[in-house]
Amino acid sequence: MSSVSFENCGFEVRQNLIDAHTDAWDRIASPGTWLTGERRIAVAAEIRQARACEFCAEIKDALSPNAVTGTHTTISNLSDAEVELIHRVVSDPGRLSEPWSQEVLAGGLSEGEYVEIAGTIASVMVMDTCTMALGVADTDLPDAIAGEPTRYLPPGAKVEAAWLPIVEPEDAVETDEPLYPSPKAGYIYRGLSMVPESMRNYWAMANEHYLPGEFIYQFDKTIRALERPQMELMAARVSALHQCAY
Repeated sequence: MSSVSFENCGFEVRQNLIDAHTDAWDRIASPGTWLTGERRIAVAAEIRQARACEFCAEIKDALSPNAVTGTHTTISNLSDAEVELIHRVVSDPGRLSEPWSQEVLAGGLSEGEYVEIAGTIASVMVMDTCTMALGVADTDLPDAIAGEPTRYLPPGAKVEAAWLPIVEPEDAVETDEPLYPSPKAGYIYRGLSMVPESMRNYWAMANEHYLPGEFIYQFDKTIRALERPQMELMAARVSALHQCAY
């Protein structure tokens, strides 16, 4: 089990947030749907490496991400396609494109591997940003747990409203297990649905930083220290700074 601690933090951190981090790291260390635990931990390490990648910084500063050439500085034995996916999603997500995603897939990744890596990036970035904001060190990466991926592919996954297959609420089946908080779940919920396990794991952790799905449309209620308008104002500002089109 991973060791998550906020002891040196100058703020009181609620226990359910600590538990969410602990559970998320344990899941990342475990075999997933398409990746082994060892590979998932390598992805997590590479996510952190992308922060110090000089080539990523050059791409971020360029007028166009295609205006510079070079090589990512990597610390893993992941493939070039995996490294490109990780580094670009971490460092310059606002300028990704469908042709770029297809080039990554053509580099040897399956669609399922792509989505699972994207889900791992989303989870690690949320947790590392949280610890960074609190002024504490990154959580040590846990040891990988042995085992084989399940390789489950939802039968209803199809390319429709996204670059890669997703599962629309009406196409979900029993073997997918619970996917959405409601039949009207927005596309931000559906993005990882080709890999239901990654989708559930991400939202189980992310909801503790924001709000569980059942509270999203209850604008007159709050379950956090901040009032809902305060939360949304901060979220909107951060989204704008990160050029989040959603």
